[in-house]
Amino acid sequence: MDTNVVKITRILVAVDDEPCSHKAISYAKEMVKKFEASVALVTVTSPTSPASYGADPLLGQQPIIIPEVSEIEQQNAQKYLEELGQEFEGANEVFLFNRIGSVKEEILATSHEWSADLIVMGSNGRTGFDHFISGSVSEAVIRKATCPVLVVPGKCE
Repeated sequence: MDTNVVKITRILVAVDDEPCSHKAISYAKEMVKKFEASVALVTVTSPTSPASYGADPLLGQQPIIIPEVSEIEQQNAQKYLEELGQEFEGANEVFLFNRIGSVKEEILATSHEWSADLIVMGSNGRTGFDHFISGSVSEAVIRKATCPVLVVPGKCE
């Protein structure tokens, strides 16, 4: 009997409401069922940047942050996570993480805090200049993750 068998019991799935992540979510559902694993869903909202609407720097007026916008984004993200969490039939347990910050940093932090055995995430398949400008969240996660990462390609149309 091989004592080096890896048991996957905690699968972290990075999700958003973009079509790119739907394929990754499908893969994750099957893996959770097959391994009878616990699943954690993490979604990350970027911090609300100050709006320059109504602010005039020449008059010394600073851009304002509208907290209601951030609050609405968080509520929508939480509702999405809760609905998605119910779709993971056969999961041992379902955990929901609704974070604010840098997408790659929050995925990595959640993976570490939750002690994930595997991270599943989608990739939008950007190449060339688009990739150069936006970077790749999946690449950054792969480089810094302490557990295996399954990246499921799913080009957004």
